[in-house]
Amino acid sequence: MNVRKSFSLGVNADHEHYKWWALSCTSLGMLLATLNSGTLVIALPDLERALGVGLLTLVWVILAFMIASTVLVLTFGRLSDVFGRKRAFVLGFAIFTLASLGAGFATGGTSLILWRIVQGIGGALLFANASALVTDAFPREELGVAMGTNVMVAGVGLVAGPVLGGALVKLSWHWVFWFNVPIGILGTLWAATVLKELVSPEHEQRFDWLGTITFVLGLTGLTLGMSRGGLVGWSDTITVVSLVVAAVLLPLFLLVERRTAEPMLDLTLFEDRGFNAATGAAFLSGLSRFSLTFVFVLYFQGAIGDDPILAGIKLAPLAAGMLISSPLAGGYADRNGARALSAIGLVVSAVGMALMTTLQVDTAYWLTALYLFITGVGSGMFNSPNTAAMMGAVPVHRRGIAGGTRMMLQNTGSVLSIALLLAIVTNGISKQTLLSIFSGVTTGLSPASLDPFIHNIHVAMWVLAATSIAGAGVALMRPKTASTGAGAAAPSEALEKVAA
Repeated sequence: MNVRKSFSLGVNADHEHYKWWALSCTSLGMLLATLNSGTLVIALPDLERALGVGLLTLVWVILAFMIASTVLVLTFGRLSDVFGRKRAFVLGFAIFTLASLGAGFATGGTSLILWRIVQGIGGALLFANASALVTDAFPREELGVAMGTNVMVAGVGLVAGPVLGGALVKLSWHWVFWFNVPIGILGTLWAATVLKELVSPEHEQRFDWLGTITFVLGLTGLTLGMSRGGLVGWSDTITVVSLVVAAVLLPLFLLVERRTAEPMLDLTLFEDRGFNAATGAAFLSGLSRFSLTFVFVLYFQGAIGDDPILAGIKLAPLAAGMLISSPLAGGYADRNGARALSAIGLVVSAVGMALMTTLQVDTAYWLTALYLFITGVGSGMFNSPNTAAMMGAVPVHRRGIAGGTRMMLQNTGSVLSIALLLAIVTNGISKQTLLSIFSGVTTGLSPASLDPFIHNIHVAMWVLAATSIAGAGVALMRPKTASTGAGAAAPSEALEKVAA
């Protein structure tokens, strides 16, 4: 009997080490997501040449995943509270893996975008449940370290992703997606084996179909309209119709949720000032920082002319800063609170972005690396304390929807970040120059033809820095002392609920 136990994977849910097994599952999910993001962004110029797609299609290869995961993460967070977080997390791994396999077989831009949407469905299931699973497993006083570990693993993915992507596209762009498959299979089996349901699913509750439909359609309209407006134009018919749909359905969604006995989005969560401030800061953080990697792929491959592998290596300081600061910030926040540290992190990121406004085509790389590192340090200082504070403020049985709310707002900010960035950096630049920059083929372009692009990058950095400062202000709205109560329930309390 003892021999059999020594070779078994995982431990019982009431074991003191279960929290680390759960963290291994969520960290693997974070690694997969960040590796996928980094490899894809660095491969965009090769995708453009291999598939013969236009700039709009190329950008939608990124946005399709983001929009799908954004509009579904809140719904899936609620569903996981009803049907079980482990089931949802394992299903997310499986769907993401299958979609990655299909994306590698795509024959054109349209089919690739469709597979990216399916990837987004899997991603939404992972995003909505990762923080909830960790919060269920860890006592509140260790939550910052746990979240910091997840962010540190994400930093590893961000460091390795661009470099790996540069190497993979040397083989073929298909491998940018196919490399996800073995990791996804491992993650699916690992999560199915070691995760436990610490909180009894709320099977007896009804699902809020009307709220779900109005939310999904309304948020789809908002993200589609905002992202398309930055690329095609704000007077475009589809852009206008999408924004009108959002303007009608999102207020209707809030009205439905206020009147529904068992709402998908528990608006009482926002009565907690700490949760309010943390979600607002997460939105502004996504708005200010997501498009940085995209900007520097264009800067390194487009303006400077680096190959994909070298561009990936040059991006490493951004993730390295996050990798170093995240676990330290998580541990500090557990002892001293997250309020000031989250705000300082966003200010540090803003300083890094402001320094980036001095970059030119001939700027020494060590300066670029320093500015990227500073921004990454600030990002790590913000992410883990802010997430831990948010998830620790909500009741045990609402952590799925709370995690979904956090990711929905952060991803919405990320989608709008790309739209805002493209609207700025493409302003006043000839179509031919843009195509050369986005395809990574700038040989023969004069410095004068690149000057408007560099100027626009500077403008974009000032806008993103200002947004990060605004996020710091929102983070400071959090109470100086953390809320206590249902949200602070430890794993032992969750297990008591299961036993009951």
